[in-house]
Amino acid sequence: MASQHGKWTLSDSDDNDDNNIIPPTPPKDIKKPLHHIKPNPEPKASPVNTLLKPKSEPKKENTKKLLTGKPSIPAVDSAMGHHSNPVRNDSNSSPALKRKRETDEGGWNLSSSDDDGDDKAPSSVVKNKQKPKLQNSSPPRKKPERSRPPSPHGENYYKEEPSDFFEASLNTMNDMYRFYLNKVIGIEKKYNTGALHIKEILSPMFGTLKESVQFNYCFDIPWMVQQYPPEFRNNPVTIVHGEKRESKARLIQQAQPYSHIRFCQAKLDIAFGTHHTKMMLLWYEEGFRVIILTSNLIQADWYQKTQGLWMSPLYPRLPKGSPETEGESPTHFKRDLLEYLTAYRAPELAEWIERIKEHDLSETRIYLIGSTPGRFQGSDMEKWGHLKLRKLLKENAQPVQNAENWPVIGQFSSIGSMGLDKTKWLSAEFQHTLTTLGKSGKLLTVPETPLMLVYPSVNNVRTSLEGYPAGGSLPYSIQTAQKQIWLHSYFHGWRAETSGRSRAMPHIKTYMRASADFSQLAWFLVTSANLSKAAWGALEKNNTQMMIRSYELGVLYLPSAFNMSTFSVEKNIFPISSSSTSFPVPFDLPPLRYSTKDQPWIWNIPYTQAPDTHGNIWVPS
Repeated sequence: MASQHGKWTLSDSDDNDDNNIIPPTPPKDIKKPLHHIKPNPEPKASPVNTLLKPKSEPKKENTKKLLTGKPSIPAVDSAMGHHSNPVRNDSNSSPALKRKRETDEGGWNLSSSDDDGDDKAPSSVVKNKQKPKLQNSSPPRKKPERSRPPSPHGENYYKEEPSDFFEASLNTMNDMYRFYLNKVIGIEKKYNTGALHIKEILSPMFGTLKESVQFNYCFDIPWMVQQYPPEFRNNPVTIVHGEKRESKARLIQQAQPYSHIRFCQAKLDIAFGTHHTKMMLLWYEEGFRVIILTSNLIQADWYQKTQGLWMSPLYPRLPKGSPETEGESPTHFKRDLLEYLTAYRAPELAEWIERIKEHDLSETRIYLIGSTPGRFQGSDMEKWGHLKLRKLLKENAQPVQNAENWPVIGQFSSIGSMGLDKTKWLSAEFQHTLTTLGKSGKLLTVPETPLMLVYPSVNNVRTSLEGYPAGGSLPYSIQTAQKQIWLHSYFHGWRAETSGRSRAMPHIKTYMRASADFSQLAWFLVTSANLSKAAWGALEKNNTQMMIRSYELGVLYLPSAFNMSTFSVEKNIFPISSSSTSFPVPFDLPPLRYSTKDQPWIWNIPYTQAPDTHGNIWVPS
């Protein structure tokens, strides 16, 4: 299929339903799709072309035979379909690969933690896909001493962070907005100043930890345990997940060596939903803290990707006998957090709900926006998803002059199915929400308000720190893309020079409203929710019902909560002054529209025209 974004080859099994697509079962003779291109003695200016030949034919001289480790179990993935192991190389493995899970055989599987749109397989099937294999040419490194299952990606997957990586101090923290990026290996040190790694979040620097809850989609439990400092490592941890059947059994198997871990299974009563929320509840001797973030609990998410998080203040305990309504914030954060946890209907969280009631959360200055699975009517429609965002923007955002010139910017790492044209969901209801600005603000028609969607191009991925394997975390499928070519006219590339993260592909998801000159923000949201109806919800029954498939969680920054009319945009994110009042937007403004040569990254089609930063090409089977 030819388009403005290149020529796509579509299989006969492409879905033709707008929702709830289960990709075909993979064939038994799946090819191993990761190639490494051997550099020529005299480099040429033109890109390298490597064409795959049938197995019976010899390979070209500029490709080496794929080195395979212990194979994973072929299975269906939500967006990847029957494609597996698309990255090929000839040497040892890179640590930058994402979405790894242990299999029963001790290998690794690919899971699409962010393909939470409508084209998705049931939870029991979604997370058993093989991981794209990555190998690089770095010299062998000593395997860490901790016991880990064998990985087909080689010993280098377990690369440790440099010794000076963990140097966060409270003096470098911006405690006004409490919005932080993650640390990234492979960028200048100054761009990690004030950023956080998971080991720092869980360290004694922030409190004497007694117990914690980890809400997430992807878990590597042995790695997660190692992120807790030794003095807290055996304290109780509850894992809230959405796994079912085989993948649930594998998760429980991972935790067998750790008697301090217990599980809470999130109810997913609507097909094709996921438990995509990423949150930590941390109970200390000194009080209580909430972390809402965009990272999975796997090493690669904290390695060379752009992630974001909000860290709450340390909430003190209320005096004994205080009413449970005490300690509320002006943003009603306590009420909304309790309501979100109650929606799980989980006995394992009952004790935590009572603990939160006993703490003073009044210093919170952000608004909580969650999604929970269900079909909601009446006033319940505004409790979750994009209608909750619309309600908050209507009641608490400040109208601005010439609002029609203030563009809406959405930035995400996965895209769901939105229909045959923009009126099916994007402009009909989602853009309506994003353009709401105060009670007196008029509802703007679609042509009046610019909408800019920031999503990595193929070249963004190819030239990233990880190379093509970074695309394993950007699960936009050809089956979805070919049905919504109209969407691609909104796309802008990933550009993040001011944060030093242009080559660290985004797994963060942000939405905002910016002034025409991009110097001011009317609001800013960081969330787990990608651009999909499953995450944000879709109206049904003549707009009288809201249906949401997945669990999501994010935090909304409104200037009014900080006694401002707008946020000014921080020009120099790193190193940032702890006293700065400007907001640290994690990518460059204004976004740059795709050039005529740019294509959106689509993860289940081949890219063989040019090698990536590690000499790989990307060839799904």
